Amino acid sequence: MRKIFFSLLSFLLVFTNVYSQNVLPTQPKGEIIYHVFQRSFYDSNGDLNGDLNGLKEKLDYLQELGVTSILLLPFFDSDCYHNYFANDFERIDPSFGTMNDYIALVKEVHRRGMKIYLDMETQYVTDKHIWWKDAVGNLKSPYSNYILFQDSAHTKPSTIVYNITELDTYDGKKIKLTTVNLKSKEVLDYNIKLFSFFADPDKDGVFDDGADGFRLDHMMDDLDNKPELTNLFADFWTPLIRQIKKINPKIKFIAEQANWLNYGFDYFKKADVDMVFGFWLTWSITSLNKEQITKRADTILGMTPKGKEQIIFLENHDIDRSASTLKKDPLKEKAVAAIYLLIGGTPSVYYGQELGMFGKGITGAAANTDGKDIPRREAFEWYRSDSGKGMAVWYKDSGPWWDHRNIIPNDGISLEEERSGKNSLFNFYKTLIRLRKGNPALSYGSYQTINNNNDSVLTFLRSDGINKVLVAANLSGEIQKVKPELKARKFSILFGNIRYIKKGFKLKPYEIAVWSTR
Repeated sequence: MRKIFFSLLSFLLVFTNVYSQNVLPTQPKGEIIYHVFQRSFYDSNGDLNGDLNGLKEKLDYLQELGVTSILLLPFFDSDCYHNYFANDFERIDPSFGTMNDYIALVKEVHRRGMKIYLDMETQYVTDKHIWWKDAVGNLKSPYSNYILFQDSAHTKPSTIVYNITELDTYDGKKIKLTTVNLKSKEVLDYNIKLFSFFADPDKDGVFDDGADGFRLDHMMDDLDNKPELTNLFADFWTPLIRQIKKINPKIKFIAEQANWLNYGFDYFKKADVDMVFGFWLTWSITSLNKEQITKRADTILGMTPKGKEQIIFLENHDIDRSASTLKKDPLKEKAVAAIYLLIGGTPSVYYGQELGMFGKGITGAAANTDGKDIPRREAFEWYRSDSGKGMAVWYKDSGPWWDHRNIIPNDGISLEEERSGKNSLFNFYKTLIRLRKGNPALSYGSYQTINNNNDSVLTFLRSDGINKVLVAANLSGEIQKVKPELKARKFSILFGNIRYIKKGFKLKPYEIAVWSTR
């Protein structure tokens, strides 16, 4: 009896250990960001606008998916639905809630062991901002040096990017815009105070209420090629970043390269940011072109300095959703999802991507307003129908983006429909995220292209120095046989049903296989 008891106890201990490691990890292992357009996520008060309280209500969902961090779009008061181009940097858009709602969200995020990042765009303001209202035509204004002017009398505020002076909005407004003078010491001091507040709102040195980092939108060294705004990495961004890191050294700064064709290495070197976006790898992965993927991965992942990170993504609020790019092919959607989640860097999941939501930018007359991007930013699909509690359809009955919306009842694309589906895209994401978080090589390891004998099959190795993982992906719609050039003694299946055979193995169309090796 005693022997049976100890045998049973040993089994239970082993089972509990395996279960906790492989099924329900208690601590995040490697960061996975959820990029959320909060206006379209979940509406907590019935006004059709997604809000901060709605996001807080759905943190259980985000943890079910497996993400560890949240990246918001801007939430400052603005006449734009996307909240870029602020009227006031010190006021939260009332449709999102209050500052108390924001602090409550941050504290709950941290209580769950998660992180939160804020999207900051302070390079531009509207004509409703105090700097504009007080400084235009008033040379004695205390804000006369805060924005750029085209004339010495300060009657003509400067243009913004692409020489724009006015923005037409989806709901018929016209918003006047101008560029902030980032060479002004007063503007630098203001930004330091603004970022400092969100880093530690109550200034107590305890960061349970503070943001874990900031996304710097449209970051440039020479802003929009304006001769007045050059050398900004040294004169503006680096001093700002260093001052905020004095408050909390763990805070991360994420640069969005204004030129998406830029790999971002100069941002690491000259501006001391922590992360940039791997745009080239995004386009390469969705192309399903082996040569492009390996070339960009070798560069982007192989040349990123130690201690810095590339954010690897398939979608964001400015580009077409990957399901649309891939022509709504579920096999391709799973293939590109697996590649980008396993290839390296820090993955970012754009809200609804895990469901396969569709969305392409609008062309034609409607493209002349900021409504052109609404299809990329539609309401998260919680339900089988196109309506229900919390649906954030703030753009309802407002134009062609509503008349031709992608939210279609009973089309298989919703959390309600996919949650119980064994083969759904949602559960595929959950499985791959859990695999990544549970394996140190996939969470933190380096990337290495593994050559093989097939131009349609991608093979790469992830290694943390101890653990090694081989990933194989069929990039074609045909069965492919492949023989990777990898010497190892043992291969154990982590994902898929393919037994590794050294002389070569077959992959079905767009099939993914993952093995641990030694």
